[in-house]
Amino acid sequence: MLKNMIGGALLLVAGLVHAQPTAMPPRLEPQQQEMIREAVGSHVRTISNVMRDAGRNPAQTLGFFAVEPQHTVIEIWPGEGWYTEILAPLLREEGKLIAAHFDPESQVDYFRNSLEKYQDKLADSPEVYDQVELSVLNYDPDLPIAPPGSADRVLTFRNVHNWLSQGREEAELVFAKMHAVLKPGGLLGLVEHRARIGTDLETMVSSGYVTEELIVELAEQAGFELLSRSPVNQNSQDSTDHPEGVWTLPPTLRLGDENRAQYLAVGESDRMTLLFIKPE
Repeated sequence: MLKNMIGGALLLVAGLVHAQPTAMPPRLEPQQQEMIREAVGSHVRTISNVMRDAGRNPAQTLGFFAVEPQHTVIEIWPGEGWYTEILAPLLREEGKLIAAHFDPESQVDYFRNSLEKYQDKLADSPEVYDQVELSVLNYDPDLPIAPPGSADRVLTFRNVHNWLSQGREEAELVFAKMHAVLKPGGLLGLVEHRARIGTDLETMVSSGYVTEELIVELAEQAGFELLSRSPVNQNSQDSTDHPEGVWTLPPTLRLGDENRAQYLAVGESDRMTLLFIKPE
């Protein structure tokens, strides 16, 4: 355990030398923080999702990303809507939530099925989700996520490894799209499974863990500047070396009962939480 804790600390410190934040991140007012906490307590949240709050820290994460109730927020590839359950009630009255989901014309069954489940979720609780707008994020360079310069925040949770699985150029394209859709001074909030420094791209794709160095590089190449890091989703118990990559750990537990207690004790993956700004 001590070895893992020291290793996690060293990885975090070592990552800092690659790119230093450019300025202080914005801070929310206490009332705005309270509105985030109220959204985390929304009645539409499923029990299974609420049970993961200890591993995903939504109130602290959204507070770090400085999401305000009046913002236009784009959530990238929201899956079945874990964060949508929080963002939709937070933004419903004064702001706007745009869900940039999978392409309905995709040839990948998983993408189409995931989008359908998400749409069903929105339809089941119109009193909360009626203002959510759907858009598409795919690898078509001519299809923007939303009008350029229209968003205050772009948020993406554990998606970079998926883009990299299609190739570095595809990941670069997504970062460029996220940059384009933000207003000058707008922020990109990003959470991703954190790989050990020096991990090669092939291992990143197969394991689901990505190095901070690569993500900062991709973001800066698109025109972003690193604004801040947060340790809120760090897990020093995660060695990142597992038979089935990040999917060995909860919530997936791909090995089933094999060493289940061990992986449950580790908890969810060690994750970087990064905040980037589109310079004005």
